[in-house]
Order: sequence, then structure tokens, then C-alpha cells
Amino acid sequence: MKIKTVNPATEEILAEYDTLTEEQVNHEVNDSRKVYESIWKKFDISERAKLLRNLGHMLQQRKKEYATIITNEMGKPITESLAEVEKCSWVCEYYADNGGKFLEPEFIETNAKDSYVRFDPLGVIGCIMPWNFPFWQVLRFCVPALFAGNTVLLKHSSVCPLSGNTIQKAFEEAGFPKGVFRHLVGNYVVGEALARANVDAVSITGSTRAGKRVAEIASQQLHKFILELGGSDPFIVLKDANIDKAAEIGVKSRFLNNGQSCIAAKRFIVEQDVIEEFTKKFIENVEKQVVGDPLDPKTTIGPLVRDSSRDTIVNQIGQSALKGAKVLVGGNVPQMKGYFFNPTVVGKVTPDMSISREEVFGPVAPIIAARNPTEAIRFANDTEFGLGSSIWSEKFAKENNLVKDIEAGMVFVNSMVISDPRIPFGGIKNSGIGRELSNYGLKEFVNIKSVIMN
Repeated sequence: MKIKTVNPATEEILAEYDTLTEEQVNHEVNDSRKVYESIWKKFDISERAKLLRNLGHMLQQRKKEYATIITNEMGKPITESLAEVEKCSWVCEYYADNGGKFLEPEFIETNAKDSYVRFDPLGVIGCIMPWNFPFWQVLRFCVPALFAGNTVLLKHSSVCPLSGNTIQKAFEEAGFPKGVFRHLVGNYVVGEALARANVDAVSITGSTRAGKRVAEIASQQLHKFILELGGSDPFIVLKDANIDKAAEIGVKSRFLNNGQSCIAAKRFIVEQDVIEEFTKKFIENVEKQVVGDPLDPKTTIGPLVRDSSRDTIVNQIGQSALKGAKVLVGGNVPQMKGYFFNPTVVGKVTPDMSISREEVFGPVAPIIAARNPTEAIRFANDTEFGLGSSIWSEKFAKENNLVKDIEAGMVFVNSMVISDPRIPFGGIKNSGIGRELSNYGLKEFVNIKSVIMN
């Protein structure tokens, strides 16, 4: 079977790739275990840190080359692709600087003379990663997993196999032993085969549906799994918020990566007293966006990844319009080649509409009115998801400790939700299980081993 990749801005075929069979997947996994046992787990932490620094430096040096691959395969504006590669360099430096102390033994008091907890690698880790951040999603997971001493097999999205192959090559060129990190080309069948194979854990970033399927397979093998899934993050604007700032950052949060981000602001829940002012200023910022060639540095909105993604958005808007939602800006397809959709703002939205209930993966911003902060929080929590959330308030939110009432893995006050190597990343409910990044993410892929010495 073959995979064809398509440039979503031009609709041109980029390349064709052969997919692996289940037998080949098992061979790669077994080979990865040999590399783990005979080579990688024996590397000193300082040696791993040095290799990570090499990789981080190379990512910086070749960021234009890598960013162009990202943009051509999945369509994000080149300025965002450059920033993505730079962030990958940062995560390498972060764990090179801090990973060693995260893995230091923790001494505890017991009746024994010496008791401590040590953190050893699990072994071989499989990961299944999405197309929307083709480099960052991979490095975000695998840098801490590799630093801990595990070997990694990546099944990247069939949208971006060149990104996966390029990352493997980058690891090898940075000096990592061959086979420590390897990319398996294929569709969902290869991902399922990886989850069934002789791995010690599986991590997936993707849709809730895909995450549940991988968890089902991994559970049958008693493999540990980490799930980083979808989100429908609320962006709550209270009446004491800085409306100018909230409107400006709200547009950035919603339309980053053409609106195709799990932690994007997806529901703008605005206190009734300021909804008219916020909507006006939000639209002013939306109208500044530039739709066009994603390789042009002036472009801020590129194409969606697939034509079917655009169809889904059109349907979500249409279903919501039948219940009374009003398109205030956009809502249409520009007259140009590629899978583009104009940035859209929808008003008169209620929590029961498709545009509120489902994850909208594209440049569409629904605005929902709330009578007061209590109702705003209730609307925010009325979802199957629980990834991130953003609250905008100068005093009220802090004085009333509203963050404790938000059902999400991450709460940002007066800023947009982002992923940061220093901060644990992950959600609750149908947004996932487990954490990535920081000390917490590193320890998801270690054996937390208690040692009692009498």
C-alpha cells in the first residue's frame, strides 16, 4: 500500500511512500529493543545531554529547511513553521539543562538505613503523532523519553511522512546512535500494529476517537499509555477584563496554525455587559488577517490540511445556523486554489450548538454570551473536553479564585494557552490521560523504582 502526500495550498501531489506491514513493524520494534539493551540505556546522562544540545543547535541552523517541509506538507504559515522549529530547539536545550536533576534519586525516610527512589528507563516506547505540529508534537514527546534512556519508534501522520523521515535523519546527524529514534511510515494500521507490538509504553497525540482505540489495544497488552487528545478550550472574558488585549490575543489564540490546534481558544464565552465591545474589537483584529500562500511571510492564515476538514467546518457552521447562530465575518471559501477557508466569527451562539459541542478544527470563532461569571464557568465546563482554558479578568477571577472551578488540565489567566517545556501539558475528561513536558512528563516514561537497603 502507498501513501500520497498533497500540498494543501496548491493541491499538488508532493510524494508517494510505501507503508510498512505489521511484520515489518514488529521487526523494527525488536531491533529497537536490541539498541536499547546493548547501547542506549548504557549511555551516561551527560552523554545524552550533549547529543540533545547537538540536535538543538542543528534545528536552529537548519530551521528554514525544516520549516519549509512543514509548510509544504500541512499548510501552516511559514512564520509559524519557523517558530515551531525554534521551539523544538528550546525543548532540546531545556532537557539538556534540567533532565539530569529530574532523574536524580529521591531519598526518603524509612526504618531502613538507606532508602531512595530511582528513575530508570522503561525500555521501548511507541508514539503516534499528528500532522498539525509535525516537528513540535514529536520532539515534545520524544526528547524527555529519549533523555530518560528509552528508545523511540514514531508512527507519524500519513499527512507528513517527510517530516517524520527528516526528524529521524536529524537525530542521526546530531550523533544519536542509529536506531535510537526511528520513523515507521504508514497509516492507522501501522499505528495499531505498533500499539500491539513488543513495546513498553505507547503515547498518542490525536483525536479522542483515535486515543480510545490505541488505549484499547495497549490495554490488552498491559502497555502503559499516555493520551494527549482533543480540546474545546474556553476563552472566558469577564466584564473587568482588558478588552483590547483579550480581543487581540483571542484572535491569535484562535487562528494560530489556521485554527488547527488542540489548545486553541475554541469557545469565546463573554460576559453580557461587554460582549458587544469585545465582538467589535475581535472582528477588527480578524479583519487584519491575511489569507494566502503559506510560504509568503505576510500570510497569517494558510489552508486547512484537507478538503474534508473544510467540509466538516462548513457543516458545523450550517448546523449551528439552523439553531440561530449568525455569521458575522467570513463563513465562506475564498476564490483560490487550495483548501482555504476565510477566518470566521459567529455570534448568537448557544452552548447546545454543534459549533460549541464539537471540537472545531479550523479558523472559526464562536462567541457565546454569559449573564455573569458563574454562568460563564458553567458554560466553560459543559463539555466532554478538559484540556486548556483561558480567563480574562483584571481582579475578579483572582479575588474569587476562579481557577479552582475550571475543569481542565491547564488554566491561563490573562494569556492564551500555550505549551511550554517548563510546564506540564495535558488534560482531563476526553482530552486525555497523563502529562508531557516538565519534570512530570519526563517521569511518565520511567520505572519509578523504590530501593530499600537494610
